Amino acid sequence: MRDFDVVVIGGGHAGVEAATAAARLGCRTAMVVIDPQAIGRMSCNPAIGGLAKGQLVREIDALGGEMALCTDRTGIQFRMLNTSKGPAVRSPRAQCDRDAYNHTMVERVLGYEHLTVIAGEAVALVPAPNGEHIAGVELADGSKLLAPAVVLTTGTFLGGRLFAGPWEAAGGRYGERPAARISDSLRSCGIRLGRHKTGTPPRLHRDTIDFSTLEPQPGDEPPQPFSFRTARLDLVQQDCWLTRTTAATHAIIRNNAHHSPMFQGRIQGTGPRYCPSVEDKVVRFADQESHPVFLEPEGRYSVEIYPNGVSTSLPADVQLAFLRTIPGLEHVEVLRPGYAVEYDYVLTDQIRGDLQIASLRGLFAAGQINGTSGYEEAAGQGLIAGLNAARFARGEGPVVLDRATAYLGVMIDDLCRVNPTEPYRMFTSRAEFRLLLRSDNADRRLTPIGERLGLVGAAQASAVRQKEERIRAARKLLDLVRRDGRTLTEWLRRPEVGTSDLASWNETFAAMALSPAELAEVEAEVKYAGYIDRQAMEVERLQRLEQKSIPVDFDYTRVLGLSNEARARLLQRRPLTLGEASRTAGVRQADVQLLLVMLAR
Repeated sequence: MRDFDVVVIGGGHAGVEAATAAARLGCRTAMVVIDPQAIGRMSCNPAIGGLAKGQLVREIDALGGEMALCTDRTGIQFRMLNTSKGPAVRSPRAQCDRDAYNHTMVERVLGYEHLTVIAGEAVALVPAPNGEHIAGVELADGSKLLAPAVVLTTGTFLGGRLFAGPWEAAGGRYGERPAARISDSLRSCGIRLGRHKTGTPPRLHRDTIDFSTLEPQPGDEPPQPFSFRTARLDLVQQDCWLTRTTAATHAIIRNNAHHSPMFQGRIQGTGPRYCPSVEDKVVRFADQESHPVFLEPEGRYSVEIYPNGVSTSLPADVQLAFLRTIPGLEHVEVLRPGYAVEYDYVLTDQIRGDLQIASLRGLFAAGQINGTSGYEEAAGQGLIAGLNAARFARGEGPVVLDRATAYLGVMIDDLCRVNPTEPYRMFTSRAEFRLLLRSDNADRRLTPIGERLGLVGAAQASAVRQKEERIRAARKLLDLVRRDGRTLTEWLRRPEVGTSDLASWNETFAAMALSPAELAEVEAEVKYAGYIDRQAMEVERLQRLEQKSIPVDFDYTRVLGLSNEARARLLQRRPLTLGEASRTAGVRQADVQLLLVMLAR
C-alpha cells in the first residue's frame, strides 16, 4: 500500500499531461500504466495539431505542458494551415516521427520530479467508506494506491475490443490488452457508461509505393515551431503525398461492405462523424467519385506509410484489393491491416467543469473516456484534470477556464452541457470568440494564468512578459507616428499594407526587431481591432456570469420557485459557476435568475 496525492490511470496523451501537471504543482503523483514504454504512444495518425487542434496544443504549451515541446523535438514536417484565411482560423500542424515521439515522451515523463511511474493494471476504484469520495485504486496484483484524487485517462482501453472483418479480440490498441475490469468498478460506483468506436487505416510499405505519380505535400519553409519555448527548428523536412480513391476502389468497398463489422451490427458504438471509415464514406456519400488520401511517413527512417483517409475494419484481403486500385498504390504491400476499436466512455452529463465526476468527489476523467476523439483534445483535458486533481488533493478550489479564455474552456464546456452522441472533435467554429483565441496569442492569454497557478516556470513566464511588453511598445509607437497625415496604425488597417511596409517607412519600428510571430500578432490586432473590441465587450458580459461561483455544498432545495427538473439536474451536476448552471440541460433562464438572487444573499 502506497500513498500519493494524485494517481493517474493511463499513460496516453491525456495521462501524460495530467500526471506532469500534478507533478509540476509539487504533488506526489503516480502514473499507472500497463507498459511504461508505451507512454505517449501515437495509436493512430503520427501527427499533432490541425484545424482548431493546433490551438489546443498551443494552449497546453502556454500552460507548461509537454505536447508541443515533444512535437518540436520529433517533428519531420511543419505546416501552418489556413494561411489564405484570417488569423482566427489559422492552425499549426506537424507530422512526427512516431517512435521518436514515444521515446522522447517516455524520457521526459520518467525524468519528472514528484512523478512515479508504476507498471501495472488498475482494476478497481477504492471509494471512501462513505461512498462519496475516492480513496484510491486497486491494481491487478492486489496492491492499493491510496490518494484523495484519481484521474482516469484510459483512452480506448476501457473495455476495448478490436475488429477487422471476421476477426475480433479484446484490446485497447493493436497488440495491447484492454483495461477490462475497471469498467465494472465504475458501474458499481453508479457511473453510467456508453460505447464509442474509432478506427485506424492499414500501414503500407514505403518501398512498394510509386511516388512519381503522386502530388507532393511539402512543409513550410522556414518551419514554425509548435512550442513558444522553442526558439527555432533546424531540420530537413519530409514530404507527404496526395492521391485519391477511384471508382474501382468504391466498387470493391461497396461489394464487400457487408463484411464490415460496423454494417453487420457487431459494433454498437458510434464512430466519429468527421473521421469516418472509408466504407462509411463510400456508402453514405455514394455520389462522390473519389476521396482524398494523404500518404504520411511514420518516421524519418521508418518504412511505414500512414494512408490518412482510408480508416477501415474490412477484412485484410479486401483492404489490399481496394488499396491497389488507388493511384501510386498499384503494387502496395500492407504491413498491418486497419481495424476498428470499440470502447467504454463516461456519459458526460456526470462530469463537472473541472472534469471531476460529480457523484464521486476526487475522481476526475480526461480524454476519450469523456467522449472525445484526438490526441490534442485528450491532452488538453488531461492538463486541466491533472491541475484540478492536484488542487483538490491540496484542499484548494477548482479552476474552470471559460469559453472566452481558451479553446480548452470551449471544449470542456461543450462536453459538460450534452452527452456527445459521437466522439467529440474540436473545430474553430465551436469557439464564439475565436478571433480572441488565436493560436499565435495562446501564451499571452494563458501563461500568466499558468504562472499564478504554479504550472509554469519562471523562465517561461518571464519570456511571455517580455513578449507582451514588446508588442505593447510597438502598438504604442504605431499610434504615435504619423505618415502623410495618418498614424501608422491607420495605415496598417488598410488591407494592402503590412508590417514590412511600416518597417521600411519608420526606422524606430524597424529597430524594435520584433520576431515574425510578434509582427503577425501586431498586424492581426490592428487590422481586426473593431471585431476584437466587439468580442471583448461580449466577453465581459459573459464573464460576469461565469465568475459567479456556486459553493460545492449549495442547497438547491432552499431556492423557492426552482423547477423540479432544474433542481434535479443541478443536484446531479453540482455546477461550479452560474455560467455552467445556465448551460445545464433543463435549466431555464428563470431558474438562473432565482439562483442569482439566492447567491447574492
